[in-house]
Amino acid sequence: MEGKRFSLVFGYREFKPHLLVVLVQVSYTLTYFITKASFNHGMSPHVYATYRHVVAGVVMFPFAYFLERNVRPKLTFALFVEIFVLSLIGIGLGVNMYYTSLKYISPTVVASMGNTVASLTFIIAVALRLEVIDLRNPRGIAKVLGTLISLAGGMTMTLYKGPIMRNLWRPLIHIQGKSASINESWLKGSLLTISSCVTSSIWRIMQVSTLKRYPAQLSLTTWISFVGAAQSAVFTVIAEHNNPSAWIIGLNIDLWSTLYGGVVVAGLMVYIQLWCAEKKGPVFVTMFNPLSTILVSILAYFVFGEKLYFGSIIGAFIVIIGLYLLLWGKEGDREVYEKTKDKSQCSTEQPECRI
Repeated sequence: MEGKRFSLVFGYREFKPHLLVVLVQVSYTLTYFITKASFNHGMSPHVYATYRHVVAGVVMFPFAYFLERNVRPKLTFALFVEIFVLSLIGIGLGVNMYYTSLKYISPTVVASMGNTVASLTFIIAVALRLEVIDLRNPRGIAKVLGTLISLAGGMTMTLYKGPIMRNLWRPLIHIQGKSASINESWLKGSLLTISSCVTSSIWRIMQVSTLKRYPAQLSLTTWISFVGAAQSAVFTVIAEHNNPSAWIIGLNIDLWSTLYGGVVVAGLMVYIQLWCAEKKGPVFVTMFNPLSTILVSILAYFVFGEKLYFGSIIGAFIVIIGLYLLLWGKEGDREVYEKTKDKSQCSTEQPECRI
């Protein structure tokens, strides 16, 4: 009995990061449908982005204040400007475009195109000379091929719809509202999603630079949430100047989607991903991203009765193949980094460290 209990405890500790990243992807999957239902109910994506990050900032603030009191550096004007730009790219532009695209195309396409972020980040990093390509190494070739294949998949989903896949039965849950049919614009939604993926890629690269000068992750996340919410509010005032009632939400799907997005997605899930990345590395976390695409596709087609186009299926499949090729190549970078790190920390006085 004791041996069985020990085995279960050991198994839980060993696979805890795996279970947590699966939980993250399930949470993201639910986000697509909750926000889609809210937007179809009439909520403005810009209002949603504003309220969501206000909630996220309020939730993260006490943890950032108390847990990072001794490690949080002084916030200078130059550093605040950098955080302002980071918030503008990641939230003011990126998040607003991302969720606006959900008004025009299905969650399946949005989730699938999100997998191109890794490839776009790689291209930008190469352009900025932050990434090295070694075409003499199989992993270097894999990074290039994976990037090209992933982008080809994204272009397939954008430019080719193909025939509609026939639903096998009536949807079990209806999320379509009065605006679901009249707001559908495939090309507009796809371009918004691609643009948000580009800004997300730039945002990720900028985060690395900012964290070197402000190495307090919880505090930085809190600042980004509040500053991004303020920027989004300004954009919302401009976009919804003829509709002041857009700011009002009641005890309905609009409120629940905002609370879920702020507390769970922008708060708890961000912390879980940071923990998993620390334990297993960022590549481990990214490898599970296609799980959300698969879950979204299954729910959208079989449960919610969303239109599913053949081009979306082909494009998503191509994107996932490219993503895993790129991640396999990037894993080689991590192995080299770990070996270099071990050698630098290893004392030459130890016989086992000598070459």
